Amino acid sequence: MDDVTFAVLGTGGIGRRTLDVSRHKEGLTPVAACDRDGVAIDHGALESRRDSSGSSGARSASDGGLDVAELLDATEGNVASGPEESVDGTTPATPTDDYASDGGLASSASETSSDPRSDGGAAAVEGSTASDGVKQTGEGAGIVASEQGEPTATPIDDVIAESEAIDAVLLALPNLEHDFIPRIAERFADAGYEGVLVDVLKRSRVIGMLDDRAEALEESGITFVCGAGATPGFLTGAAALAAQSFVEVEEVEIWWGVGLKSGYEDNRGTVREDIAHLDGYDVETAREMSDEEIEALVDEHDGVLEFRDMEHADDVLLERAGICDAADVTVGGVLDVRSDEKPTTTTVRVTGRTFDGERGTNTFQLDDATSMEANVNGPALGYLKAAVLRNRAGDYGVYGPAEVMPRF
Repeated sequence: MDDVTFAVLGTGGIGRRTLDVSRHKEGLTPVAACDRDGVAIDHGALESRRDSSGSSGARSASDGGLDVAELLDATEGNVASGPEESVDGTTPATPTDDYASDGGLASSASETSSDPRSDGGAAAVEGSTASDGVKQTGEGAGIVASEQGEPTATPIDDVIAESEAIDAVLLALPNLEHDFIPRIAERFADAGYEGVLVDVLKRSRVIGMLDDRAEALEESGITFVCGAGATPGFLTGAAALAAQSFVEVEEVEIWWGVGLKSGYEDNRGTVREDIAHLDGYDVETAREMSDEEIEALVDEHDGVLEFRDMEHADDVLLERAGICDAADVTVGGVLDVRSDEKPTTTTVRVTGRTFDGERGTNTFQLDDATSMEANVNGPALGYLKAAVLRNRAGDYGVYGPAEVMPRF
């Protein structure tokens, strides 16, 4: 396939790793990335793409692309300390003022100030300092520290403005607001974007919100692949393949293990989202917890958090693919934020009945040596490439990872 230009919204853990992994994947050119305060866009590569789009057939490969190594180096570093501020520059009165609902990528102050908040890993509140988790280096924070970065108050709008020459956009943003990702998709559709959107969202109820917008996405010419990480995503697809031995699937069990030696500070969005699945916690309580409260919770469990019966979108994604009922899917796992070694082997078990009446279980395991980056960002880029092929063929709408085979 011809070269694929793509953008990344959000440069927290998932966004940074996506850019990094893309350097090892053929046919992918990152041309834009943004966080709360800045945007990096290779205008030259996009202009080259526009110039070649008038030729017959698929668009030719673009020249250039972002200097990923420089961008990652510039946004790497320790999280600085300092007083937290809210949108208007005052000290927040409650913990909920610490995190912008759209990962710090609101297009206006009114959006940021009116919405509940969550941690995007790459950003927090307009006007806040480094204490909110933005990577610091030099005189700027985040992308604006890069030679390629430009400060902006409207990062998403800036990417949308260039989207005519962008084949795909990876939404590397948190989803502690259930309708946040669907609202971002709606903004691209309203702007008339024709291309691919890919997300690694986790929660079941979000799929319905995307389906509610499917008609608008189709009319715009958008192909959206939702839940395209590890779980949901790679493991959802593995379950769909394992189910092919059976005429009836009785149960799907997904059990994952993740080690994050870099800890909470470098994986704020991921850890906060997962905490919402612990017994006694939900989205609202996780969103309102301060960093200190989360770190205390991690300490209480010696850095190892175990999750059972998570609200992961694997269930509805497998149901919509016709594999089994959502109620027959269970997801759980173990997260160790103090070790790179997996605390348990990631396993998918699909139990069902064959055409000749036998009952069996097909098992799929990930090697313990494969990292979270390899199993989340690799598949996300694979699904992105597959979605571009569908989009170029005029296949628009909302798809799950059990309905699309990722491209290597």
